[in-house]
Amino acid sequence: MTYLPTVLQHASNPEELELSYQQAVKAGAEADFAAAIESGYAQAGDNLLLAAWHYRLAHAAAKVKGRVIAWSWALPLGLLNGLLLWLLSDDQRFNIKVENPLTGQMYTLIPLVALLAAPISAMLITLFLTAAGEKRWPRALAVVLGLGASAAYVLLLFPSLWPRVFQEQYLGLMVLHLGLLAWAGVGIVALARRADAPNRFAFLAKSLEAFVVAGLLAIAGGIFTGITFGLFNALGIQPPDWAVRLFIAGGGGLIVLVAVALVYDPKSEPAQQPFDEGLSKLVALLMRLLLPLTVAVLLVYLAFIPFNWREPFENREVLVVFNAMLFAVIALLMGATPVHGGDLSERGQSWLRRGVIALAALALLVSLYALAAILYRTSIDRLTPNRLAFIGWNVVNITILALILIQQARAGRARWLEGVHRAYSIGVVLYIAWALIGLLALPWLFRGDPAQVAGLPLHIQELAYERAEPVLLKCSSSPHIYLLEKGQKRWIRDIPTFEAQGYRWNDVQYVGCSDLRAVPDGETIPPGAGPPPRP
Repeated sequence: MTYLPTVLQHASNPEELELSYQQAVKAGAEADFAAAIESGYAQAGDNLLLAAWHYRLAHAAAKVKGRVIAWSWALPLGLLNGLLLWLLSDDQRFNIKVENPLTGQMYTLIPLVALLAAPISAMLITLFLTAAGEKRWPRALAVVLGLGASAAYVLLLFPSLWPRVFQEQYLGLMVLHLGLLAWAGVGIVALARRADAPNRFAFLAKSLEAFVVAGLLAIAGGIFTGITFGLFNALGIQPPDWAVRLFIAGGGGLIVLVAVALVYDPKSEPAQQPFDEGLSKLVALLMRLLLPLTVAVLLVYLAFIPFNWREPFENREVLVVFNAMLFAVIALLMGATPVHGGDLSERGQSWLRRGVIALAALALLVSLYALAAILYRTSIDRLTPNRLAFIGWNVVNITILALILIQQARAGRARWLEGVHRAYSIGVVLYIAWALIGLLALPWLFRGDPAQVAGLPLHIQELAYERAEPVLLKCSSSPHIYLLEKGQKRWIRDIPTFEAQGYRWNDVQYVGCSDLRAVPDGETIPPGAGPPPRP
């Protein structure tokens, strides 16, 4: 018996299609029904209901077949990753340093391994997925070259930022941006066969599971390492630095590949991976249990906002907590949403949908509040690489939350999962795009010209390199304050003018009067205020 006419007839009716499937199961014709779904999906690949059934049946077939973990690839590549990270973790040899172009003084910014750990691990993960799965070597090679080029771009251009605080901010941001681009590179290889919304969301879910597994393995490894070193210390033996790094950095590199091998089958598409068993099921269950608790916490928090309205506007630490919370909410919504509708009962899906809508709506309000706070702090102070990057991340998170709500309004109860999957599918592209824009654009937006202050007194050169604009100068024996701009000092006429420009008193730097006199005079603030006084 062929089920193709029935499948095509009910391609827009989920209840009738489910009933036909149950009848096929009772008649022992499940394989015929699956073949009809595949034929219908081939004819109408843009039909979301047939696409969902395609992945549901493919997932069920994969569970029956089972899988064998490709340890022959995972372990050697994991050991290689651990060895590379162990070598780079030698902070006496591998540090990112920068030279003050004015004075020649060297500064150590961050360990090299912090910047390169994610790209190197991602390169080896792509090799694992390619070698143990479908041999798509051109795609894997393109990802490896792309990640290598991204890391080289950061290392070559970060010295062009000015001042040094912006160099430090850029490198700190690039640890996150390169990590995200590294994850995207793995996704490009994993989604080689199909990159539609269900597969993208399935890859997101598996990525979250891999992070959880890696965290559990890291905790176990940390306990083992602590016990091992504790035993040696009890005997009065101090392990050498290379041995400590071998346990920490080397073990971390091995854990990354082992975690991926444990949770992901490189021979199957992301949507065909198992999600309703083992740790996958536990992670989803924990996320769904946290969902109502998070909704309750946000409700309480929003109730207290009117009484502490200005706190994130004035307190940087509170704003940092806000942003961390928003990323956690995005991850929680993703982890709580099932990949396949069959993983939950109809009643369970109904309650879960309500929780997703409630949490997305509350988080959207907090996101807008946090964005207003960071825009306000930028307007009264200055634009920095950190602020620009997090303004972008806030906008991306707000877009994802808004898309979830819009898709739920459009899709309705019957297709709510497809709506969430579609929102996250778009969100993934936005995350990657902003990570790439930040990596490429920041060195050009915040670059400086050291030649403008090259001939000034040494102490003022150091201030120009160390501090972000505005650089305000004053000497102890004079009441006048000057703005250092393009190698010249601009006299600020009076206190009302100082405050009207938005300058802050704690930005004023004291220098020697002789040094301040050596700086050429520029246009006064406001222009035409008369001859500038002598410091």
